[in-house]
Amino acid sequence: MGRPRTLTDIESALRASWGVDVCEDPADVPHWSPAFPAVGQCGPTALVLHDLLGGDLVVAGVTAADGTPRGYHWWNRLPGGEEVDLTREQFRDGEVVGPGRVLARPDGPMKRGEEQYLTLRARVLAALDG
Repeated sequence: MGRPRTLTDIESALRASWGVDVCEDPADVPHWSPAFPAVGQCGPTALVLHDLLGGDLVVAGVTAADGTPRGYHWWNRLPGGEEVDLTREQFRDGEVVGPGRVLARPDGPMKRGEEQYLTLRARVLAALDG
């Protein structure tokens, strides 16, 4: 491996690697577009950032403007305590991200989103190493 990977390098590689095939939740697929590339990317993005920089995984519930639950949002807390949320811009139309809580990363493959995570991870590592 060459020079150290900075958060800026990793963020650029992640953003360049997002795609509809990385949407963890099938409900996000119809809403993903190059105009809104962060849609559905939070889980895989948080896991890849965790692989590269460590820290904690943070999750929170998301609700629509009327209070209807919309799912969950993931981001990272780096080892120094800084919270990094590279996909927050996916929320619009009054959606609200609730307070986050730290969750331990489970051992082994995930029940949902494993393929999307592995796809994003491979793209990001290739971008960083290339």
